[in-house]
Amino acid sequence: MNRKLFLKNLLFLTGGILTGAGKIYGAIGLKPRKVRGRVLNGSKGIAGVVVTDGFTVVATDRKGRYELTTHGSAQFITVSVPAGFQFPHQQHITRCYVPLSMEKEVYDFALQPLAGSDDKHRFIIWADPQVKNEKDVEKLMNQSVPDMLQHFQQQDDVLLHGICVGDIVWDEHHLYKDYDAAISKMNIPFFQVLGNHDQDYKGDDDSVSDTTFKATYGPTYYSFNRGKVHYVVMDDVRYLGKGRSYDGFIPEHQLEWLKKDLAFVPKDHLVIVCLHIPVYSGVINRDALYEIIKPWKTHIMSGHTHTNNNIEQGNVYEHVHGTVCGAWWTGPICGDGTPPGYAVYDVDGADLKWYYKTVGKEHNYQSSIFMRTNEQGQREMVANVWNYDPNWKVIWQADGADKGELISSEDFDPLAVNLYKGDQLPAGRPFVEPKKTKHIFKTIIPDGVSSVKLMATDRFGNHFETMASVNA
Repeated sequence: MNRKLFLKNLLFLTGGILTGAGKIYGAIGLKPRKVRGRVLNGSKGIAGVVVTDGFTVVATDRKGRYELTTHGSAQFITVSVPAGFQFPHQQHITRCYVPLSMEKEVYDFALQPLAGSDDKHRFIIWADPQVKNEKDVEKLMNQSVPDMLQHFQQQDDVLLHGICVGDIVWDEHHLYKDYDAAISKMNIPFFQVLGNHDQDYKGDDDSVSDTTFKATYGPTYYSFNRGKVHYVVMDDVRYLGKGRSYDGFIPEHQLEWLKKDLAFVPKDHLVIVCLHIPVYSGVINRDALYEIIKPWKTHIMSGHTHTNNNIEQGNVYEHVHGTVCGAWWTGPICGDGTPPGYAVYDVDGADLKWYYKTVGKEHNYQSSIFMRTNEQGQREMVANVWNYDPNWKVIWQADGADKGELISSEDFDPLAVNLYKGDQLPAGRPFVEPKKTKHIFKTIIPDGVSSVKLMATDRFGNHFETMASVNA
């Protein structure tokens, strides 16, 4: 279906019907005015559901009714789908919004209840599919999607949804249709985050850089709920108005909206913030975000760097995810040695557990080992444990004998150096370079040892082993 036609008509969606869609207008052009509507389960109103225009945030009354005065820059009315209800979607691309229209004053949302409790559920994070051409799309469809389908066929029947944390495509917005086709095959509702390669690099500032994304996927910041988890999607990519320049920044109006949105969230619930550029290292005004989310236990989900990294600071744990595309679809690993893949998160109430799933490997594939001779002529083991954080324990054995715990260090992954170092590698996309990472473990191998084993235990007690021959 043509997107413009889709957005001009009623949204008939699996999991719910959103009524009141009409002509889309840009950030300027709609005068503030009162709008109203109902959030319904069949003919019955749903109380306490949060509805927003991206500036004002209100909750429905006991009959499911709401009313608000729209902001002059508002473009959508969005429902923060409450726990216990299905996510409205069109072929599994979530559609929890209605575009504002000059012709409409009433915006109703029809939601369908889930069959059971969603206190236990699961979600996956895709970072940077970043397809550039049809060859990339073919790899996405023939490698990433089948892996996800096979992996979850082997899992128990737990409620599952997905979130892509940006760079859906690599500037080629006509490939959104191919990404959508990939999502439709996975048969789970998927939420989208704006990445820097999803922007329109036109105009003089950030206000019009997301026009294509909004026409395709709706608002760039919004929230939704499942069980005792409150999910927030934000846009932290700011176009600087020249060429393809951008930085990591969360606009003030988004932060103000977030304060209002979180006011409806109990303090004992888990908050998950999804955005593209890592907050801890790449967002200029990160402290403003940290201050807002301080009352809640929070996990931040980001991508962008094509590396995997875990950072825990106070109440915030940020997961920077290895990418679906690896090193831009050029080889078997990202620049830090993390294989192409995605993260899997299991929710039980407000508790969260996770692991990284490599495409084409079993889920217990969590580390790699390389043997090399150092400058002193000694045989050295270099291991990469890509989803490591300080609560992991990494020990090793030599020919079956325990040798003790290894301490992480910052270094290059040896395979990444071999594959990507230099202006001629890799073929086709030589800009890719190896990147230092802090999830490297090194040790000297004593003379006479023939094999080594790495034994890593994550923060949840899961145990992973990797073996290698010293002479490999």
